Amino acid sequence: MKKRIIYSSLLIASSFFVSCTKDFTAKNTDPNQTTAALFNPNFLLSQSQMSFGQTGYDQLLYQSMWAQGLASTYDYYGNGDKYVYRGSGTAYQGRTWSSGYSAATLTYEMKNLVKGNAAYTNLDNIGTIMNIFILQRVTDAYGDIPYSQALQAKTGVTTPVFDTQKDIYTSMLSTLVTATAALDVAKDKPTSDLFYGGDITKWKKLGYSLMLRLAMRLTKVDPTTAQKYAELAYAGGTMAAVTDNAKVYADNADSYSNSDANALLVTDDFREVRWSKTLMDYLQANADPRISAIGEIASGTGKAANQNLAAGINTASLQIGMPNGYDQNGGTTDISNAPGFPGATPADPAVAGDAPAPDGKYSRPRFLVYEDKSRANFLLTYGESELLLAEAATRGWATGAATTHYANALAADMSSLAQLNASPVATVDAGSIATYVAAHPLNPATALQQINTEYWVATATLFNFNENWSNWRRSGFPVLTPVVYSGQFTDGSIPRRIPYPTGIPSTNPTNYSAAVARLSGGDTYIARVWWDSK
Repeated sequence: MKKRIIYSSLLIASSFFVSCTKDFTAKNTDPNQTTAALFNPNFLLSQSQMSFGQTGYDQLLYQSMWAQGLASTYDYYGNGDKYVYRGSGTAYQGRTWSSGYSAATLTYEMKNLVKGNAAYTNLDNIGTIMNIFILQRVTDAYGDIPYSQALQAKTGVTTPVFDTQKDIYTSMLSTLVTATAALDVAKDKPTSDLFYGGDITKWKKLGYSLMLRLAMRLTKVDPTTAQKYAELAYAGGTMAAVTDNAKVYADNADSYSNSDANALLVTDDFREVRWSKTLMDYLQANADPRISAIGEIASGTGKAANQNLAAGINTASLQIGMPNGYDQNGGTTDISNAPGFPGATPADPAVAGDAPAPDGKYSRPRFLVYEDKSRANFLLTYGESELLLAEAATRGWATGAATTHYANALAADMSSLAQLNASPVATVDAGSIATYVAAHPLNPATALQQINTEYWVATATLFNFNENWSNWRRSGFPVLTPVVYSGQFTDGSIPRRIPYPTGIPSTNPTNYSAAVARLSGGDTYIARVWWDSK
């Protein structure tokens, strides 16, 4: 990985003419400065994949707690946990935007290099799939965004039009059909592919699974189109096993450490970021075998023990989720006043100056799993695909048997945890998985709730909080109780979108104003993107 990524970075810096657009932080390169004969375009694929996978505070400070996967008493996380500005809240408002366009520009320029070159047919189509993969995340977070004119600063387009989300989705779906169908196992194979090592068959499955995800995002606003493309995806062939999961392993040995892990290893974060009560209560109520794989409490008492970067105790019966919306400020919202507060762990008398740990008995993400600096970043999984097929079938669409898809998904979601680490720390044994699946069949009367609640569990435990929040907004499951806290930037409801980056009103005012005018509620956290319309 070091050779692929650092080598490409050096060549980009030295060989490409870089121009930055004023309205989004994405770098664009001049294709006239090099060609595929001079620079291997495959390197740009691995760059884009790594960039897309590395989210860190991009999703931890906002999405992870809006949908109540995680909770925190640490003030810095107030943006997500309590819907109040804390730390660099407004700066992080633009992170999903900037990181998305930064990743997309790499595959965009890869496509420029290989355009018209028959030796790179598959790489070209993979670039198309990657750009759709990346920009779906951006439009899902903000709504209308630059799409048809995006990444074109080198041609003079520095104030691109914001396409409507409806038009973006229409284009993404039709383009994805063409690009996925055009992948050919008899032709070129990517040589720097961090997802699948150049396996074109797996790329076709990813293309159709992404098509399914896009289609199901439209169930509230355009069920006819959703059905059409969900059925096309199923007929084309979606993911068939956990080996098809789209993920990228970080590489700490080569200085590409996992950004989520880096964030959680900050002392204050490690001491006060916990699994939410909403999530852990659900897992405990169902005796879910994932509990020991994902959660732990500190092995010692007191503040020092709870910020000591070491493995804790993962006994399932000891795991307790922390409610969202609390702090350690001593007032009415102090964690000690939370219903069911398990009590602080007392100071350790053997440690000089130690203090009690108010969060010490609440479950944190398991150290050996989530704080592994080389762990995987998951982007789309077989289990997610099976759950979406189960929902489509429940709606009466031609996507197979809902009960079968749901059972497949439960097993896959638990098995996928073992892929978080190169050494499978979070393995859930096969016997426990089989027992759980048999005891939790899909009930037609509650199917949509079961399917989407499991989707929420799976994406939270795999730390894909961007998708976790998006599917919750679409489906409404699980039913969440908003946090009540003083000074919120919402009307007391859970945020439905991220406002545009703060620099855009001054750098692209006309197109920004047009996009905001189409938002019911303006450029706020409570406005809804098109596919989330009531």
